[in-house]
Amino acid sequence: MITFLHSYTGELAALLVAVFWTITALSFEMASKKVGSLPVNIIRLGFALVFLSIFSFFYRGHILPDDASSHAWFWLSLSGLVGFVFGDYFLFHSYTLISSRIAMLVMTFVPPVTALIGWLVLGEQMSPIQLLGMFLTVSGIGMTIAGRNRDTGKFSLHYPIKGLFFAFLGVLGQAGGLVLSKYGMQEYDPFASTQIRIIAGFAGFIVIVALGRKFGLVAGAFKNSKAMLGITSGSFFGPFLGVSFSLLAIKHTSTGIAATLMAIVPILIIPPAAWLFKQKISWIDIVGAVISVGGVVLFFV
Repeated sequence: MITFLHSYTGELAALLVAVFWTITALSFEMASKKVGSLPVNIIRLGFALVFLSIFSFFYRGHILPDDASSHAWFWLSLSGLVGFVFGDYFLFHSYTLISSRIAMLVMTFVPPVTALIGWLVLGEQMSPIQLLGMFLTVSGIGMTIAGRNRDTGKFSLHYPIKGLFFAFLGVLGQAGGLVLSKYGMQEYDPFASTQIRIIAGFAGFIVIVALGRKFGLVAGAFKNSKAMLGITSGSFFGPFLGVSFSLLAIKHTSTGIAATLMAIVPILIIPPAAWLFKQKISWIDIVGAVISVGGVVLFFV
């Protein structure tokens, strides 16, 4: 058993990330609908930084990542700004428009987009089976978000285009953040690396809140007990456990394998979303999610 865990540390960590992110998406959807995406973003990063600092003190003997190199600080900070500030700001806002379930389905674009960037920028090759995987991913998402209108007979989107666009911006943020994290972390500790990313992300949101004079909006969120429950649980399972285990995953296995396993969230989220938010789930939603995730898996075969 110990040998199995050691041999598949990265893969098991990636599967746990999928579970953590399912809980996180549902928690933050609930909180964002009550107090808005901006307060949720900045408060959850503050909570996550506290969680990580306490953990790091007992795990590493460092409250803050003061032993990180300048290389790690620069690239991981950039990763935090790209992933948390840019990507998550738009992703969380999409929760209020199209639900976390659909947003997580759109997020299956992350592995293909990451590989596409590698093809365009780095000259990495894409095989026919990878192109097929990308086609399946897009097809699965398309089956869920679009269909024939019963009244007009024409094809149309089931969800607001603004919400879908925001979710795709979240895809770009996560894909870019993942690549930058891999380059910045190298052999450095994954949990300390996450601390650096969160510090940068928290600082970025402080600037946004200050420029927009939104401190009153953030302070008001603390008065909403249900929103705070969602933010607290989402912070624990998301920026703390989820992001840390995602870095642990890419440290012990390839980025492609890790991204593929972490991409099963759209399937995991269907039952709890139907139960918690009373969402109607059709068979086409389930088939679309399975096909989309299947495309991601095929993409990295």
